[in-house]
Amino acid sequence: MRCPFCGNEDTQVKDSRPTDDNAAIRRRRQCSNCGARFTTFERVQLRELVVVKGNGQREPFDREKLLRSMQIALRKRPVDAERLERVVNGIVRRLESSGEPEIQTSMIGEAVMDALANLDKVAYVRFASVYRNFREAKDFETFVGKLGGEAD
Repeated sequence: MRCPFCGNEDTQVKDSRPTDDNAAIRRRRQCSNCGARFTTFERVQLRELVVVKGNGQREPFDREKLLRSMQIALRKRPVDAERLERVVNGIVRRLESSGEPEIQTSMIGEAVMDALANLDKVAYVRFASVYRNFREAKDFETFVGKLGGEAD
């Protein structure tokens, strides 16, 4: 594993343990060159997924990109990182077990929308505002109005 600080390829594992949900192994590493410590995660990957964007462009699925988009929606919300990790792991497992090597961005977006709807309503609206491309305040009103109707 290459050191993210100095680029040295000689690093040593100092500690390994499973994550709380046992979906990954957390490893603490130390660089033999600069002495810096950093953490890596090892996860099971069932298959290589390719994301097909709306314009037809293809790119490898990036779990970290999915996690970042959800973290942005959840910023300053009362959802702990472990719970978010479990949700992201669940989405990734669903995508990998779908049997399809190519996943449409719309399928990922809908999976995130479903997960956020159950996790945090404010984050759900935040994500929807970007995903559904809200242009005006009226778009928010309409969406939130439908959301309020679901609670009845």
